[in-house]
Amino acid sequence: MNTQNILEDYIENIIQIMTPYGSGSGFIIDDLIVTNSHVVSGLKEVVISSKKEKRTIANVIYDDPDYDLAFIEYNFEKPKKQLKLATEPVEDGDTTIAIGHPYGLNYTATEGIVSRALRLQGDLEYIQIDAAINPGNSGGPLLNTDGEVIGVNTFIIQNSNNLGFALPYFYVQESLTNFKALGKKNIIKCPSCKNYIPEENIQNDYCPECGIKLEVAKLRRKGYKPTGATKLVEDILDKLNINVTLARRSQASWLVDYGSARININYYENGIIIGDAKLCAIPQNRIDEVYNFLLQENQKFSYLQFSINENSIYLSYLIVDSSLTMEKGKIAFDRLFNYADKFDDILINKFGAVKQKRDEED
Repeated sequence: MNTQNILEDYIENIIQIMTPYGSGSGFIIDDLIVTNSHVVSGLKEVVISSKKEKRTIANVIYDDPDYDLAFIEYNFEKPKKQLKLATEPVEDGDTTIAIGHPYGLNYTATEGIVSRALRLQGDLEYIQIDAAINPGNSGGPLLNTDGEVIGVNTFIIQNSNNLGFALPYFYVQESLTNFKALGKKNIIKCPSCKNYIPEENIQNDYCPECGIKLEVAKLRRKGYKPTGATKLVEDILDKLNINVTLARRSQASWLVDYGSARININYYENGIIIGDAKLCAIPQNRIDEVYNFLLQENQKFSYLQFSINENSIYLSYLIVDSSLTMEKGKIAFDRLFNYADKFDDILINKFGAVKQKRDEED
């Protein structure tokens, strides 16, 4: 099969995984989502999305920093055509297809060859490939021309020309077999003694078998806890009945879909917090009427303001972090959400403004 056919056949298996620390890829094997340990960032819960699933919360039930593997559980609808792990060895020169979400560019497929079938890095063997993989590809599948998973795209050598490395399929199969044989969830593999440790048996974050400190256990126990103005923003969103976990794009960025509007909230290093709703594009005709309408509405607003950047109309809220309070934030964000949902329809229906095109939700 060619790359296009493989992507079309197996795209439902490809998962995007998001945490406060970044995003990566994953893929469905049997009833689990396979990804890298570093993608889930030591968290028990992550946000996933796919062609069939909108952003939703899923549970990390296996974390293995040794192989850099993690398994995620979610009650998803099985893809029409499911991915399977390869059973035959990879050879130098084999054609490969890497699929993932590099830099948030969803469902990107890149083709290359196996530069070296087995390249030793530390104690583990990896498949060295020249297919272009970038941040966001981590955890995604590396396929052969039969559409079989030959590896998990795991890391690249920075500032190199397409030097990528994938964890071979046989490590994945070994881990899946051993994990399922336990019949338990929430398992951490000790990177020292290699034992599979139920999280409930771990005390004070130490491996009960060999006694080393399990950093993943500590991270899972602590979870993600925002602080300062970031916490205040999330508390405000929570008070407005916004699911903060699903809205969170990073530690200082949130996206809220409210009615027909989409609102981006960003907290910048200079202390400025900006909520922006990109409503629509100005029409080719009646531009003066649109300008007059926006100016009139701006005079009525408190907290919010219309603006035009290039040809797009924005409704925005801006505040310095030191001035943000729960009371002010609730009023401002509530108005931003409701007015954005209201005014994009008014501008489109009354003035012929152009509806914004949106890429697939990241």
